[in-house]
Amino acid sequence: MGITDKIAEIEKEMSRTQKNKATEGHLGTLKAKLAKLRSQLIEAATGTKGEKGEGFDVMKSGDARVALIGFPSVGKSTLLSTITKTKSETASYEFTTLTCVPGVIEYKGANIQLLDLPGIIEGAAGGKGRGKQVIAVARTADMVLMQLDALQGPKQKMLLTKELEAVGLRLNTRPADIYYKPKKTGGPFFNATVPITHLNAKLVASIMQEYKIHNYEIVMREDATVEQLLDIVEGNRVYLKALYVYNKIDTMSIEDVDVLARQPNTVVISCKQSLNLGEDPVPCCAISDLKLTRVPCGAHVGHPGPGRPSPCARILR
Repeated sequence: MGITDKIAEIEKEMSRTQKNKATEGHLGTLKAKLAKLRSQLIEAATGTKGEKGEGFDVMKSGDARVALIGFPSVGKSTLLSTITKTKSETASYEFTTLTCVPGVIEYKGANIQLLDLPGIIEGAAGGKGRGKQVIAVARTADMVLMQLDALQGPKQKMLLTKELEAVGLRLNTRPADIYYKPKKTGGPFFNATVPITHLNAKLVASIMQEYKIHNYEIVMREDATVEQLLDIVEGNRVYLKALYVYNKIDTMSIEDVDVLARQPNTVVISCKQSLNLGEDPVPCCAISDLKLTRVPCGAHVGHPGPGRPSPCARILR
């Protein structure tokens, strides 16, 4: 039985289990098993155990890296060709892009590497299509640009987010404020500095038992969930900003477009009709989310001139 089969089996058991006080320990153990299996998917995609990873061989360059992710035929290659000087092959059929095509967004002195990745399909986290390679590259990015078909946007967004979360990518969120330290001796220690509703000492003990960790210190500094605690324990999650780009708005009514445009971290465009592309909304939003700052490259600060090079954009860490 493969990893994906084991994951499906555990998810099926979780769906059949009623959620109450009597079953919370069992559900916590199942979630811990699920987190461990998903970490194996991460290792398979990124080669973190010493094996060669399955990502595309693209050197990281520029001030930041943005991964362009989406289902087939949502206009990723057209967008890349529009906002960069790179020409990526476009066609009306699916899977036009079969490898990673890099481009550079030049915007107000910043050079942002934009990677047009092959379209991924449902089940990509388990290895379907070229999902493992795409996800391996996405984990090295500073930001995800998720391109969606405006008519199928909510469904595509949910499916893509699920695929990325399955391999440890967390979009537009941060790690939970939990202090965790495994120890060699001393037994378990669990405490909270705020009121908590999702976790307790008994539930945490059953989760840590699954990891065979019997000596640990955990301090909850916010009301985190079981999943957030598991993310901290696993320690291999990647937290990225994401910008959602809804393409093909020319096929929608203006009222529906307005509803989409008001969602957070969202840009609405039409590559075919060149709508909302004239004033560079995508580069502008992407660079804003990356939180770049302009710093002087040379010793002199002031207006550019002899011995005074122009300031360059650099990413704040």
